[in-house]
Amino acid sequence: MTSPLPGQGDPLKRPVITVMPYALLAVLVGFTVVARWPEPGGLLTDLVLCALSAAWMLGVFTLRPAWRARPPVMAVFVGVLTALMLVLAIRSPWFGCFTPALYVYAYRLLPWPGQLPGVAAVAVVAGTAQAYGVAKDTVAGWLVYAGVVAVNVVPMCLFGWFAWRAALQNEERRRALAELGEANRRLEASLAENAGLQQRLLAQAREAGVVGERQRMAREIHDTLAQGLTGIITQLQAAEYAADDPDGWRRHLGAATGLARESLAEARRSVHELRPAPLQEAVLGEALAGVAERWSALHAIPVQVTTTGRARPMRPEVEVALLRTAQEALANVAKHAGASRVGVTLSYLDHEVALDVRDDGRGFARPPEGVRADGGFGLVAMRQRIEGLAGIVRIESEPGTGTAISASVPGGAGGDRA
Repeated sequence: MTSPLPGQGDPLKRPVITVMPYALLAVLVGFTVVARWPEPGGLLTDLVLCALSAAWMLGVFTLRPAWRARPPVMAVFVGVLTALMLVLAIRSPWFGCFTPALYVYAYRLLPWPGQLPGVAAVAVVAGTAQAYGVAKDTVAGWLVYAGVVAVNVVPMCLFGWFAWRAALQNEERRRALAELGEANRRLEASLAENAGLQQRLLAQAREAGVVGERQRMAREIHDTLAQGLTGIITQLQAAEYAADDPDGWRRHLGAATGLARESLAEARRSVHELRPAPLQEAVLGEALAGVAERWSALHAIPVQVTTTGRARPMRPEVEVALLRTAQEALANVAKHAGASRVGVTLSYLDHEVALDVRDDGRGFARPPEGVRADGGFGLVAMRQRIEGLAGIVRIESEPGTGTAISASVPGGAGGDRA
């Protein structure tokens, strides 16, 4: 049963509803005995009606607590008790003093909107008792009686309406607080889950950073030490074959010595800043030309370097990736192609920068994928560098027609050179 009055806890267990009606009825019975003692017949009738009222409260309400949760039963209970009190108030006006108990029953036991007729009926009992002395044998008397009843009915019904509204607002606040508490609990759970997810993402990011750094260092080692050592070995082998040619022997030995010094300087520089030495003082096109010139002098293979489009500043990582790609492509030409000439083209396009390295060597039937059969790391590093910048590496070759390696990086522009 929903209580219309806020802040009262469980109203059906309070003395005002469990004890007060009996106490009030007992006082009225005592007063009736004193007042009607000279009228044995009238006294007996009032006592019988009081006994019926007490038995009705005891049997339907006090001894049947489960019935209190049944609105129809409680409506009958309040209606019968009110009718009994109306009869008693008509006979003896002091029974109007029982109406506080009837109001408590009506407010506490009757749900809205059935509460209004119950409260109005109790107000009629109170008005009838108050207008006991008014003569009702004239129209004026009945008008006075109706006015007294109305003075009781209207304010008590308004009080019931305001109490019902207050109860509704309290219930809405209670639900809002419960929903807010549930939302806070879900938010706390979500924050805890997000914190755990963030920790996992940070751990994965650190792991990915370690892997990426290892791959980057592997590419740098390959692009500096490995290529330099390969060139030194090639020149030393050539010097060994030219043992009977003093001039050739000195030339190959000098080239090996120069490569060793250049590789050492490149290794030291990589430790400090990992930016290729050719890019320290030159733009990418000039750096490519310098690399190609030194490679051509070392391997005695002509190289033509061409730059197309309008040169523009690029992010350092783009310049490094394209320069390293050119170095790796030239190293593969020297080692595998058997070419007589090489062309290197750097193209500044609208939305990308492209590098093409072509040779007229022996070519091959299938482009190499992943790590080469001889264990080389060059093509892997080349792809990782370019694809790490959202670029593309293409390799085209056929036996007897040479090989073309093309690398393109989108959005190459966008930063001053470091």
